[in-house]
Amino acid sequence: MSGRVYWITGLSGAGKSTLSTEVVKYLRTRGECVVQLDGDELREVFGAVAANAKNHGREGRLALALQYAHLCRVIASQGLTVVIATISLFKEVHAWNRQNLPGYFEVYLKVPVDELRRRDPKGIYRRFDAGELQDVAGLDLPIDEPEAADLIVEFESGQTVNAVMEKLINQLTEKMLHED
Repeated sequence: MSGRVYWITGLSGAGKSTLSTEVVKYLRTRGECVVQLDGDELREVFGAVAANAKNHGREGRLALALQYAHLCRVIASQGLTVVIATISLFKEVHAWNRQNLPGYFEVYLKVPVDELRRRDPKGIYRRFDAGELQDVAGLDLPIDEPEAADLIVEFESGQTVNAVMEKLINQLTEKMLHED
């Protein structure tokens, strides 16, 4: 029995980790065995620390994103559900995921850069503007927006995580009905 993979993507500060945590809570209340992965934690696990600049360019980030995808496949192949929050905005990754991950469901949190700069929970945008950082996804590092995300959540001022969860659950239910 194969599991499922929920791939939650968007730029830094878009709310990926927050949504991921809520999705995991919801799935666990339904009795699913869920593994939660986060790109920030996985970078450390895979040894791609911030001090190592070669991992922050396109090639390094793409290689890392593909490692995340392979890890998701290994876990899902054991019948577990994986929820991953990661930037990983590369067309190669999106295509690989669709072909290789069981029960793949892609969520794209599309938030304008002005709003991301306002939020800036990790100080990434502030540090980029001060010239302290480079290779920031969506700024000086080009990204590929998902072309076939199962759910695109466009930023709306005042939108709650519960409202996003409701959209996600409705979309997922619809997808599962069409799979049967």
